[in-house]
Amino acid sequence: MAKNIIFDFGCVLLDWNPHYVYDKYFGSVRKAQWFLDNICCMSWNVEMDAGKPFSQGIEERVALFPEWEKEIRMYRSQWYRMVGKEVPGMYSLECELRRRGYGIWGLSNWSRETFSLVSGRRVFTVLDGYIISGDVGCIKPGPEIFRLLLDKFHLEASDCLFVDDNQANVDGAIAAGIPALLFQDCSSLRSALALA
Repeated sequence: MAKNIIFDFGCVLLDWNPHYVYDKYFGSVRKAQWFLDNICCMSWNVEMDAGKPFSQGIEERVALFPEWEKEIRMYRSQWYRMVGKEVPGMYSLECELRRRGYGIWGLSNWSRETFSLVSGRRVFTVLDGYIISGDVGCIKPGPEIFRLLLDKFHLEASDCLFVDDNQANVDGAIAAGIPALLFQDCSSLRSALALA
């Protein structure tokens, strides 16, 4: 039985979606999706999650796609507008888990620069501790970041449950010996935790 719940952040505790910026800018979900698939793609975003300074990442991307310079620079200058609200029900669930005596932890792929803009949100203040990839220079689903979390907070893998919306990260946790669940929504998670 898990004693500690480890939460991913983006799309588990806090909504984040670049479409909030680019759908309106391009006036088309389809055009925004093309831009996010081909210019400011997730594999590029992961470089910043792993610790690359945004200034460097932006300049490298502009050098590759100079015709998209304005739109590429928006990815950083408008980043805060990509952040939505708390994922419904998750703050209350965190508080309930704390009242029931669980340890509440966080493990997220997130740039140090941009996480500083949202770290004061109440969904993060409930946590006993967390690691973000931008601080440690390694990312999920690799095993190293899971080991860092366990070691830093003196947690036993078998006493934990990891919750993430990305199947690759769930698989990475399981490979590291940590039981894990794929997040769909708060209601499903409550049921899985027998808290419904």
